[in-house]
This record gives sequence, C-alpha cells and structure tokens, in this order.
Amino acid sequence: MSDFVIILTTSDKKETLERIANYLVEQRLAACCQIIGLIESFYIYEGKFEHTDEYLCIIKTHSSLYNKVESAIKLLHNYKTPEIVEIDIQKLNLDYLKWMKEVLNI
Repeated sequence: MSDFVIILTTSDKKETLERIANYLVEQRLAACCQIIGLIESFYIYEGKFEHTDEYLCIIKTHSSLYNKVESAIKLLHNYKTPEIVEIDIQKLNLDYLKWMKEVLNI
C-alpha cells in the first residue's frame, strides 16, 4: 500500500468542482484533480428519488491530507451533503509516486 489515495466528489455544477480543484492544487492538498462529465447519478435524497446529471472530480492526494481535503470540499461545495469518498491506491507507478511526493511535500 502506498498511503496515497483518490478522493471522489460529484456536483451538478462543473464550476463548483473547478473551484475545489483549483483550491486543492494551489494549496498543495492534491497533486492532481481531474473532472469528468457528464455522468448520470441515481439516488434517494430526503426521501425522494433523484436522477441528476453530474460531474465527477477525481482528487489524487496523500492519506494524511484527507481531513484538510474533506474540509475544503465541504466549504467550497454547492451541495448540503456532498459525496466525499476515499479510495486507497494499492499500487502506483514509481515515477508518478515520486512526482506526487514532490508536489505534496511528502
């Protein structure tokens, strides 16, 4: 295990994710953020079935930065209850790992 993680969050507004991505990279809380869209999300929220077009933000960072990333997402997000999911990276290309360590000062 590398101690590096991917954090996922979604929004119906691409601008929200761009604001989050810019902040995280500028603050060196993420080595890289990627925004993918459009995706379709199906879920129940406040007792109601929802079908929403959303964008997905993939945030590449170190596990030690999770709490700061989570706080930034909550602060900058347009959703009352944003999705924030952490996925452990099991294997990572050594050159990419070196780059991530340099960018994040790890």
